[in-house]
Amino acid sequence: MERARLGTPGSSGFLSPHYQGIKFRGVGDPVIHLSNPPGFGPADRRRMLDSVAQLNRLKHQQCPDPEITSRIAQYELAYRMQSSVPELADLSQESQAVLDLYGPDVLRRGSFAYNCLLARRLCERGVRFVQLFHRGWDQHRTLPTQLAGQCRDTDQASAALITDLKQRGLLDDTLVVWGGEFGRTVYCQEELTAKSYGRDHHPRCFTIWLAGGGVRPGMTHGATDEYSYNITEKPVSVHDLHATMLHLLGIDHRQLTYRYQGRDFRLTDVFGNVVEEVIA
Repeated sequence: MERARLGTPGSSGFLSPHYQGIKFRGVGDPVIHLSNPPGFGPADRRRMLDSVAQLNRLKHQQCPDPEITSRIAQYELAYRMQSSVPELADLSQESQAVLDLYGPDVLRRGSFAYNCLLARRLCERGVRFVQLFHRGWDQHRTLPTQLAGQCRDTDQASAALITDLKQRGLLDDTLVVWGGEFGRTVYCQEELTAKSYGRDHHPRCFTIWLAGGGVRPGMTHGATDEYSYNITEKPVSVHDLHATMLHLLGIDHRQLTYRYQGRDFRLTDVFGNVVEEVIA
């Protein structure tokens, strides 16, 4: 199976908590509770987890709740992360050429450039899903200054991530998806001045770009009218996008279901078609 890179640090929805992502932090330990308390070493942690797992398994025999097995798995994941995350987050071994590639903010914890480099390091270590967030795009009034700052944060780092993955032979089996949940109007919101104006939410049409993972490079799919208000050619719904992403992962979205509360759920519900034109 190919690997999608960019999973979820939030809720796992109706999936078991076993599938919930881990959130990295911009300050302090990269992952909360990563460090053992003073006087409590790795061997002590291992003995404690083995004892807790034994108690949890006894409880599971009495009450076969999937939350119990999820908790056992989460404890084990936490232990493995304590062993591996400090090395993962240590950028001191990265070459100056790589740091320059990602831009001047790459060593600033929590910056988009830092997170892009961290995403590449996660990919190298076999992490199958990585999700990056860069907030602050809701520019209803101060777009002239805010948009320039957002692009400065993201453009070089995003291009660097693609370049870095490709140079390391990771891009062929890594699907990068860059986008948001809706677009912005092409026309002005609020008073139009040289220094202050904005654009409103616009869910009718917006752009997402994909790279790697079997996507055809150097092409644009679909078009809007001259006001960027409605789609005029080759519309792609969210369900179509998800169907295509799953296809690139080697999954038939029509067959993949998950039983929850007595119902089989499909990730694309009852919709979605693979967009063959964007597949290499």
